[in-house]
Amino acid sequence: MKKPKMHVRRDDIVRAISGEDADGKKTGKVLRVYPKTGRVLVEGFNFVKKHLRKSQDNPNGGIVTREAPMAASKLVVVTRGGKKTGKE
Repeated sequence: MKKPKMHVRRDDIVRAISGEDADGKKTGKVLRVYPKTGRVLVEGFNFVKKHLRKSQDNPNGGIVTREAPMAASKLVVVTRGGKKTGKE
């Protein structure tokens, strides 16, 4: 089975073109790519709240905010390998 091809790679600088993070100025670095699901984890984009149960590490439990994977189709590459692309 062939690995699906993605237009974004790890360490690319990307900008959102749709959704709540699409303000036009915000960019982020790609931390991880999930080609089977077509999703990408981007630094500073798509924050979700995660509820934690009580444990020895976190005795009170609580709610943390963290990044979640978002659809790769909502992103455009701004910089690849330190060079600007023509799409910006």
